[in-house]
This record gives sequence, C-alpha cells and structure tokens, in this order.
Amino acid sequence: MQLLYFFESIRNPVCDFLFSAVTYLGGETVFLALAIAVFWCIDKREGYYIFFTGLFGTLLNQALKLIFKIPRPWVKDPDFTIVESARAEATGYSFPSGHTQNATGTFGAIAAFDYTKRRRLRPVVFLSVLILLVAVSRMYLGVHTPLDVSVSFAIALILVFALRPFFTDEKRFRGAMPYFALAGWLFSGALVLYTHLLPDGAADAANLASARSNSLALHGAAIGIAFTWVLDSRWLDFRVGGRWYARVAELLIGLGAVLLLKAGLKVPAEFLCFGNAGVARVVRYFLVVAFAGVIYPLAFPWFAKWECTPLDRFGTWVASLFSRKKQDGKEGPAAGESKNF
Repeated sequence: MQLLYFFESIRNPVCDFLFSAVTYLGGETVFLALAIAVFWCIDKREGYYIFFTGLFGTLLNQALKLIFKIPRPWVKDPDFTIVESARAEATGYSFPSGHTQNATGTFGAIAAFDYTKRRRLRPVVFLSVLILLVAVSRMYLGVHTPLDVSVSFAIALILVFALRPFFTDEKRFRGAMPYFALAGWLFSGALVLYTHLLPDGAADAANLASARSNSLALHGAAIGIAFTWVLDSRWLDFRVGGRWYARVAELLIGLGAVLLLKAGLKVPAEFLCFGNAGVARVVRYFLVVAFAGVIYPLAFPWFAKWECTPLDRFGTWVASLFSRKKQDGKEGPAAGESKNF
C-alpha cells in the first residue's frame, strides 16, 4: 500500500483527469474497437490474434478474481481514498487487474505483429509506453495494487508470446484455428458453470454478480468468434483492401453500428429470451461478434469499389512527401561532411 499512498499524496486535478482518460485504453470498448479495426482494415489474421489473446487472458483473469477473492484497496484499508471517477469501472475483486490485462494483451499483440512483419522498434516502444501508462493509472486512481497490475501484465505477456507462433503464417493459422475456437467455447463455458454453480454466499454478492455477468458475455463472444471463423473460412472469406478513405469510412460506419447494436440489443434480447437476462447476454454478445465478423463484411466489396479522385490525389501527394523525406535522408550528405572535396 505504500506506493498507493504515494500516488494518493501527489494527486491533483490535472493528473486525475489525465490518468482517468489513460485508464480507458484498457477498457472493453477500446479492446473491441482495436480488434475489429485490425480485423476489418489491416490484417484478418492479426484480428483473430488480438481477440484470442484478449479472450484467454480475460477468462483467466475472471477465474483468478473468484479464486483469490482479494478486495479492492479502499476496502482493505478504509483510510485509503480513490479518485471517485474510477469507482464505477472498478467492479469485481481487485486481483488481478482487468484493465492492465486488456491493455497488455491488445497493445502487446499489435506490437508483436508489427515487429514480426516489419522489424520496427518505434511502434513497439510507443505501445509499451501505453501499456505502462495504463498500469500506472490503475494504481494512481487507487483501484489496484502493484501486485494486481504486475500479475496481469505477466499473464498477458505470456499469452502474447505463446500464441504468436500460431498466427505467423496462413498454414499455421488455419491449422490452429479449430482448436482455438473450441478452446474458447469450452473455457468460457467452464467459467459460466463455475460462476453460476458457486453458492451465493461463496463470494461477495456484487463481485459474484459481476463475475457471472462477465462470464456470460465472454461465452457469447467466444461462440460468436467460432461462428465467424467457420463461416468466413468456408464461405465468406472476405478480403482486407480498398483505398485508404474507403477503409476509413468502412471502419467508422462499422464501429458505430457495432456500438449501437451492443447497446440497442439489450432490451430486445431479453424480450426474445423471455426475460432471462443471462441467456440474453450470451445472445447479445454472440450477435455483436457475428455482425462484426460475418454480416458487416458482406458490404466490403462495395467499399472496395468506392473511388474519389480528389482523395486519391491527396493520398498520392502525402505519400510523395514522405517518400521525398526518406529519399533526402538517404541521399543527402552525412552531418558534418562537406560537399566539396
């Protein structure tokens, strides 16, 4: 708690605002948006990699919370205060940190993919800084201890490196995907059974309710990604492509539709499931993932055909500026050298 008390002593409105903003980078919405953006617009295989890294990490995270049942810092020490704006997101037990898990798994997977493909260090450094900032934000806000964030970081990093070899080429990817899809379905189903078979007194009521709700969402998402992979590999097989502005439009429209669907399906799903909120949650998350993976990509051929000459010219102009700078940097004389001999 000493480090948390140190962060408490240096809090101020500016840092409170900044770290409250940074911490959202480890939230569910950012993970979902980045995984979908990569899946739709950059590399489909990398999208699956990010999703499974996050899925397996979150499943383990939720199980550990219920096994260890470590309360939040302000519950363990009533004299300790937190930044109040962070309280609403701090549901469930404290150990391990879900936000740190999400940030490390998501940004770590993107960094590993980028470095494998291009051998560039700058994106790796930038993404590593984001992971560190999210971890620090959880402690600064007072919702997690150093043990919470360090264990989450270690688990997510292990998953990033353990899963990476299966997504390096198309042959390995296609061979591994049936097992990943099955594992996601089985592990998420096991978490649903574990959380719902626990008697009500086995854990704090609010924490147990949070674990049950999260397990149902994860199970629905796992079924959705398995459904997506089966249909995409055997029938849809959509291609990532199109002009840059078409992909931007494709992404913005699609993300808006996904977020609206995620929020708007709650009441209809419960109605169709005869008021059973648990089953409705599974159905809702399944439909959101299925929409993102199967239904919306049906519109991609239309986006790929979209042409806009002014935007094409703008893109060519920007590309020429960067290529000119790169060429000047390579061909110009080294610093301190004279052009005259």
